[in-house]
Amino acid sequence: MNSRYIEIYEEIKKEILEQKIRAGEKLPSENTYCKIYGASRGTIRKALDLLVEEGFVHRQHGKGMYVLDHHLISFSFGGLASFKEAAESSGQFFTTLVPLFEKIRIDDSLHEKTKLPVDKEAYKIYRIRKLDQERVILDINYFLTEIVSGLTINQAEGSIYEYIEEKLGLKIGFAQRVIQVEPVTAKDRHFLDVKSHPVVAVVKNFVHLQDGTQFEYTESRHRPDRFVFTDFVRRR
Repeated sequence: MNSRYIEIYEEIKKEILEQKIRAGEKLPSENTYCKIYGASRGTIRKALDLLVEEGFVHRQHGKGMYVLDHHLISFSFGGLASFKEAAESSGQFFTTLVPLFEKIRIDDSLHEKTKLPVDKEAYKIYRIRKLDQERVILDINYFLTEIVSGLTINQAEGSIYEYIEEKLGLKIGFAQRVIQVEPVTAKDRHFLDVKSHPVVAVVKNFVHLQDGTQFEYTESRHRPDRFVFTDFVRRR
């Protein structure tokens, strides 16, 4: 059994973890790695594909491979779809309310939470998702205004991703995602019909454009009885 690509994967991963290759830096080309490890291009590609799958690097078409900030990555989950796309594919009909739409500055504490750059201006948006007349999801969105320019409440009530890709012509690339369970907060009780549930399911997305620029942080807070997570995984 050919395990050479696993050895190469482990060596490159070690360089990333030890910050010999830092977040944001470009990896050497496949041809360069072929010379370094004395391996075929197919073997190198399998090692790099494994790094992509594990969330250590991101492949930018026509540009090469770039190291991600692995400290942000807990798990890799499925695809990246807008709420509108996900709702349509599930066959459920939601309505969206926007009780908050304002511009704010990213301060140090907000940077720690969102990973968006300090002192940048961002839209702060609350979006309530109603299903069967019950408020079951609260989306707390932050979008950099210099990237998602001209955003309006009307667009927030629809699909912001559709606006970004179709109106602004930007390409959304990938998200680093965390899913966890948290105790219900006063904000949850105010904006959601939490009933007697003591916890909410929380999905946090750090979303980047195709060039690796982070432009969004979203925290989706779900009533647990209405939350289902599905994924497709393959044993390696």
